[in-house]
Amino acid sequence: ELPARMRAALAAHGLAEAALACLLAPASRMAESALGAAAAEMGVPLRFAAQAEGERGADWLRRLWPLEEVIEADGLCIGRAARPVEVARLGQARGRLSVIGLGPGAAELVVPAVRRALDEAEDILGYETYVNMAGPLRAEQVRHCSDNREELQRARHAFELAASGRRAVVVSSGDPGVFAMAAAVLEALEQSDDPAWHAVELEILPGVSAALATAAQAGAPLGHDFCLISLSDNLKPWEVIERRLEHAGLADLVMAFYNPISRARPWQLGRALEIVRAHRAPETLVVLGRDIGRPGAKLTSLTLGELTPEMVDMRTLVIIGSSTTRRFPRAGGGEWVYTPRWYR
Repeated sequence: ELPARMRAALAAHGLAEAALACLLAPASRMAESALGAAAAEMGVPLRFAAQAEGERGADWLRRLWPLEEVIEADGLCIGRAARPVEVARLGQARGRLSVIGLGPGAAELVVPAVRRALDEAEDILGYETYVNMAGPLRAEQVRHCSDNREELQRARHAFELAASGRRAVVVSSGDPGVFAMAAAVLEALEQSDDPAWHAVELEILPGVSAALATAAQAGAPLGHDFCLISLSDNLKPWEVIERRLEHAGLADLVMAFYNPISRARPWQLGRALEIVRAHRAPETLVVLGRDIGRPGAKLTSLTLGELTPEMVDMRTLVIIGSSTTRRFPRAGGGEWVYTPRWYR
């Protein structure tokens, strides 16, 4: 009803819609979606400012901007200014925090909504490698690069920026909800009791994950039920990883391994393969995708019996098929790997 009430109030006092500079609301109402919809329908910016408890709307407007007159109508206040209003100096905009996934690295695999968020951003936060992948960026866009292990600190910084009215983007590779920044952002928000953080317009925009990009290159190895497991024990005990591998093996799920091996964890992939081999035949198909979507990408298909940890590094996505995963030759060389949607 708000746009209709605004139009009626303006018309009742002989004011043109085109004279409306902005819609101003108390900061305590920043999260109300109806206000954003009304401003969009009226074609004006939406701004927010703090209103003291018990302060009348007319007095609030006069405190914020020098006005010739304040008209009160139907629960609204219309402030008439002697000169055009500099909207950017009136209160603040509702800040927006976009948590985005760049996909595997190729520009053509970045979804349009992610590109839009990056183009509109004032601040870009993330691991430096991923911030660089987010380009092209404009000179006035502020880059906030940090170590890949400072996720909660990065999320809190992003909320501070967005709560001040800025448009901030937190960058992940792949999909932000798959072993990436979306969970850290939500954890930081849950831990905060700052109402300004909770009033931020938060959006999480999907990206093409490493598992999906590798699977698409290979064919359709994730064509039936599958699971994604990170072999990193930085944030969970190794015993939990072993238990999940055991159950996934018993369930005959296709498995995609993230963070499969590193210099700090050289033995864990070998141990994971021991567990998997207790439930899979040596001829089970395996797909290795290294840097898929980036320069130097390499796709390899082989069997579980042929796979050794030395074939894998931290930039490799490992897909281990189920008992039904199949392969056949491609016309142009190589082979297609897929998991049928049926069981026989």
